Amino acid sequence: WKVMPPFRRVGVVLKERFDGATEVRLTRIGSRPALLPRDPHVKPPAARDLVYLAPSPDFCHLDPENGIPGTVGRRCNGTSRLAPDGCELVCCGPGYRAGRAEVVQRCSCKFSWCCSVRCQQCKNTVTIHTCRV
Repeated sequence: WKVMPPFRRVGVVLKERFDGATEVRLTRIGSRPALLPRDPHVKPPAARDLVYLAPSPDFCHLDPENGIPGTVGRRCNGTSRLAPDGCELVCCGPGYRAGRAEVVQRCSCKFSWCCSVRCQQCKNTVTIHTCRV
């Protein structure tokens, strides 16, 4: 019987195929439809290669017509450059700013018998990173 490979391996294979995907155009060869590379210098895709007909939209810039909010003002993690929430990735480059803000957070939480948690409210000054243009 067949078993799925580990999820991480599936992800790695898909990412490799995504990175090597070919932009194609639909055409006819004789009476049969065919997908040919948009760039004639690129070799035709193999049966297991990923292809796409149109490039992905630019998610970095505001595009209300397509419902894309862009990245301006989005919060990001300024202490971890290449993490999934890191500013360089989230902000589409090094364009972000750091600001200080006072936030109210729950603190000194204690479990009360039975079945409730009581917390104090603490004010903290934190650094918040947000994307620029």
